[in-house]
Amino acid sequence: MRLFAAVLPPEPVSEELAGFVAELRKVPGADAVRWMERENWHFTLAFMAEVPAETVPGLCERLERAARRTEPFPLALGGGGQFGGRALWAGAGGAVAELKILAGRADAAARKSGLTVAEHRAYRPHLTLARSRGEADFRPYVEELAAFEGTPWTVAELVLVRSNLPTSGVPGERPRYEAVGRWPLGGAAKSADAAG
Repeated sequence: MRLFAAVLPPEPVSEELAGFVAELRKVPGADAVRWMERENWHFTLAFMAEVPAETVPGLCERLERAARRTEPFPLALGGGGQFGGRALWAGAGGAVAELKILAGRADAAARKSGLTVAEHRAYRPHLTLARSRGEADFRPYVEELAAFEGTPWTVAELVLVRSNLPTSGVPGERPRYEAVGRWPLGGAAKSADAAG
């Protein structure tokens, strides 16, 4: 199964970004790119590609430890950029250093589980908004995103997500994502215990 570790924005944050993206989709040429569905918005921490079923329990244990070692932290969506002419993304603000630490811990959890993780390079937090099969001019959208500052929220969990690739062969069909594991970050678990 294809898996990745992620941070998911809460519904009010997604709602706010969706309003902004609706305006971006009015920019001339917006029909030429493929916009991501908002239920698929996420910050990838570690992409693990194909994971054998027998590896999943050990991976989950390691991801739980990674989550427990990380305190909840504030994050906000803001600004954006592009990866060449292939992808448009929203950026992150707030405790980005903590997000990078969590990404490093998720990456280490995957590697210690014996998985080959996508090429190791400096983590650049981004939430993909649109993609293009060919080269697209995303500059007008990046300019608009520069003014976007989302409402901060507290990241309180690490999520393991399964990517279900399209199987129907219908043009335009997209992957479906489903959460297969959720672990509270360290402080969230402590405060939940204290409240109980």
